[in-house]
Amino acid sequence: MPFAKFLDYLQLEKNYSKHTVLAYKNDLQSFLDYCISTFEEHTLENVNYSQIRSWIVLLVDSGLNNRSINRKVASLKAYYKFLLKTNQITVNPLAKHKALKTAKKIEVPFSKNEMTQVLDEMEFGEDFEGIRDKLMIALFYATGMRRIELVNLKLQDIDFANKTIKVLGKRNKERFIPLMVSIESSIKKYIAVRNDYVNEDTKDSLFLLKSGDKIYESLVYRTINKYFSKASTKLKKSPHILRHTFATHLLNDGADLNSVKELLGHSSLASTQVYTHNSIAELKKQYGEAHPRNRKK
Repeated sequence: MPFAKFLDYLQLEKNYSKHTVLAYKNDLQSFLDYCISTFEEHTLENVNYSQIRSWIVLLVDSGLNNRSINRKVASLKAYYKFLLKTNQITVNPLAKHKALKTAKKIEVPFSKNEMTQVLDEMEFGEDFEGIRDKLMIALFYATGMRRIELVNLKLQDIDFANKTIKVLGKRNKERFIPLMVSIESSIKKYIAVRNDYVNEDTKDSLFLLKSGDKIYESLVYRTINKYFSKASTKLKKSPHILRHTFATHLLNDGADLNSVKELLGHSSLASTQVYTHNSIAELKKQYGEAHPRNRKK
């Protein structure tokens, strides 16, 4: 495989998931196939920017959106950076490339009223799945964790003594999130019924299926969509929107941006700032209602 060392680098040194590594591999193979068929060029080390540019034009003409094209080009860029780092090339052909413009992606969080409808007013049932599903939603809203982070939670990650939850984030980076009293009691209630379904292979996993197997990501998505479809008319009803809701509600109520960054497990403040647009809108609303010069006389 022509990219084996690069893919090993992504997985072993950068701690990228297998899914992400596969996406890089597919992007690189797609470009290599294009170079072979169009330029009879069998190695990416010899490719120049004009050849890359012609591939980008082909992707645009095929109807692929700019966001998807930028992601494919980002895979190439990462590969060429690796080749530079390992002294396999001396010039990065994408060094001066500028990403294609994309429409700003705005994700609308759930309102406080929608969260109240689901968590306080909706009937989940007192059976195993009802108690589990309600806890999943409550945990997303209380912690802002990612879907895969919730799937991988272990019993030992819940520290009742110190009132924290340990979350294993991207690139195996650990963070600790405060455990609210209301969540603590919900977890204990769930564990009491969970113990009737656990098996030897999943004894450490927090969230289980009725079969005793560990839950999986698509089930979590379907669960969130199922309950929020009853309370919200928003187009997107997903675990990520709950993460977005967590951050937005904290910021709207005065939380410090750096604190929210740490809670979300972001490596950069820029990643957290995407959640501030709703906070600014709320700030404008409150400002308009409260400032004496803006009140109607």
